[in-house]
Amino acid sequence: MLQDKHNTNEFLNGNHHDARWETEVEEMGDIHYASSIDTPLKSDAFDLTDDEKMDAIEVHFKEIMDIIGLDLSDDSLRGTPKRVAKMFVKEIFSGLNPKSKPAISLFENKFQYKEMLVEKGIKLHSFCEHHFLPIYGKAHIAYIAADKVIGLSKLNRVVEYFARRPQVQERLTVQIAEELKKILGTEDVAVYLEAKHMCVQMRGIQHDDCVTVTSDYGGAFQKDNVKNEFLQAIKG
Repeated sequence: MLQDKHNTNEFLNGNHHDARWETEVEEMGDIHYASSIDTPLKSDAFDLTDDEKMDAIEVHFKEIMDIIGLDLSDDSLRGTPKRVAKMFVKEIFSGLNPKSKPAISLFENKFQYKEMLVEKGIKLHSFCEHHFLPIYGKAHIAYIAADKVIGLSKLNRVVEYFARRPQVQERLTVQIAEELKKILGTEDVAVYLEAKHMCVQMRGIQHDDCVTVTSDYGGAFQKDNVKNEFLQAIKG
């Protein structure tokens, strides 16, 4: 955790600059520090409408572009602030809004299927919350059905919902696992994410080939034979 004797609010408000603070913030990003399983949100996060948020983001992003020296009168750049604002609110960070949470269909397990079901190779696109650069890769999910089974596409939707917000991969893994356990009414859920981070590829160490792997094994998947069956199934 960050430790500093100065007033934290001054740092967060940009009223004070300190080399130690900047170093600690940088190191926090490098170790993928995450404060909790819940995405950090303000209490008034949804007081503004989507249109109001887009209007505000457009203004502030225009300022950022101006500060770094871009000519906003250029035809190619003039519409960028509006495009970015819409992308943030309606697309890549849409998972912040509970209204975007997918409706989940459960069906009676009429076939009495008791083995694991694996959905592998689910597309994963997210954003690193420390540098606001993309995270991309694949999610692999498995569960052992009890009385109910889930529509297959809903597994993809759950991944997409939690991915479409600023994230830390460890938190994303646990959020997906906990949501599926709650939906399915079972602890027998496994989640395995493998992803590349653009904050590693294009800044800092700048290594292109690194892949980050995270997993969460619940219930029966904590047994070596069941876990190994799952890992064998998602190979290749």
